[in-house]
Amino acid sequence: MQRTSGWSRSRRSRERCRLSELRVGIGVDAHAFAAGIPLVLGGVAIEHPRGLAGHSDGDVLTHALIDALLGAAGLEDIGSLFPSHEERWRGVSSLDLLARADAEVRGAGYELVNADCVLIGEEPRLAPHRGAMREALASALGVSPGLVAVRATTTDALGFTGRREGLAAQAVALLARLKPAA
Repeated sequence: MQRTSGWSRSRRSRERCRLSELRVGIGVDAHAFAAGIPLVLGGVAIEHPRGLAGHSDGDVLTHALIDALLGAAGLEDIGSLFPSHEERWRGVSSLDLLARADAEVRGAGYELVNADCVLIGEEPRLAPHRGAMREALASALGVSPGLVAVRATTTDALGFTGRREGLAAQAVALLARLKPAA
């Protein structure tokens, strides 16, 4: 039986090969608020009465981005790369973790095309900090801030974020295979 799609087998193969050079990953993270620690989101310290509990700095936005990058590259998750049982990661800046994860992604042969990061919570207001977050995340990745979007949403008072018990974040990263050196 002959196909009538108009695509030849070789054209479909070329298209599949070209598309396989792009990879998408999604990352999700959540942390509870805790008193007595600074709040860090997207690598930026934000004035707030509570921070996020975590082994590192609790930066849910950066952690979600790290997992999105690692997933897109087909690598293990943030907990495998930076285990919470290892003291050397206690209190470390998540921007340092992001830079290390990016080095792993590049070592696997991929580079960032763009990333979209969304903070989920009722507080704090992100609008005054969004530009600084984009700059900090992009700097850790060695890319232009235009390649990193930072947005926020609420859950309309639903769930743990709605009760102001903590924050969650999601991130999506699009990677492309690195071109071989000429």
